[in-house]
Amino acid sequence: MIGLIFGETNFPIEILKKIKKRKLNYLIVDLSKSKKFKKDKKSYSVSIGEFGKIINILKDNSCKKVLFAGKVSKPNFSKLKLDLKGIYYMPRIIKASKIGDAAILKEIINILKQQSIKTISSISFNPELSLNRGNYSKTKPNKEDVKDIKKAINTLNKLGKYNFSQGTVVRNKKVIAIEGRDGTEKMLKKCKSKKFRNNGVLVKFPKKKQDLRIDLPTVGLKTLKQCTIAGLKGIVLKGKQNIFLDKNKCINWANKNKMFITVKWKKYLYLLENHLEIN
Repeated sequence: MIGLIFGETNFPIEILKKIKKRKLNYLIVDLSKSKKFKKDKKSYSVSIGEFGKIINILKDNSCKKVLFAGKVSKPNFSKLKLDLKGIYYMPRIIKASKIGDAAILKEIINILKQQSIKTISSISFNPELSLNRGNYSKTKPNKEDVKDIKKAINTLNKLGKYNFSQGTVVRNKKVIAIEGRDGTEKMLKKCKSKKFRNNGVLVKFPKKKQDLRIDLPTVGLKTLKQCTIAGLKGIVLKGKQNIFLDKNKCINWANKNKMFITVKWKKYLYLLENHLEIN
């Protein structure tokens, strides 16, 4: 039995499809605000403050492994429904929330570990949703694009280890925006430009010290469309450290709009910088 601890976004839906296809035993702990999985008979709608209930659900169903997927936003702690274990653990959760949303999930993982419940990677059942290194569009980054990519990567690398940013936008070697608590969509809205078209890059990498089992940078068709509106030329991800939804639709969109989708590795950047042939 696998315990699926799900939040928002479409990523959990893709995981559930694969698990049902493989006819695996599962249960869902639904932490989403919209209660996305309430129609599933194996779903339990739980408040993030009901730790006793969450642990009991998992143990009563002999769940020794859990998988986290989807966004779990910082809750309004004053309105949370708490049980006794929730009251006991909540100070740890509140402390973690000051670091960022992903830190909340990390603390829940630590709590479950104390209960001998292991957390596995969110892409354990869907490795096809994480792209390998390479270029996935007809358009490839040129030398000027590579300068923007390097600037974006250096910017993310310089952020503190507790920073919650997974993304940054660079145009003409200038940092236009860095992802905040509101996420990628809000950041891209700030980058709209009537002056520029097909200029600039969005780089989304895991945060420093990030637990790669959870909260990997996620990109989908919506992200590509937002990049087009913002006048950007492409997206860069890190090899096997991403979740890429709607792959075929995204590639078609990129080709139609002369954008690039690149999954970075050092050799590729070196070849581009030196105008060498890319295999």
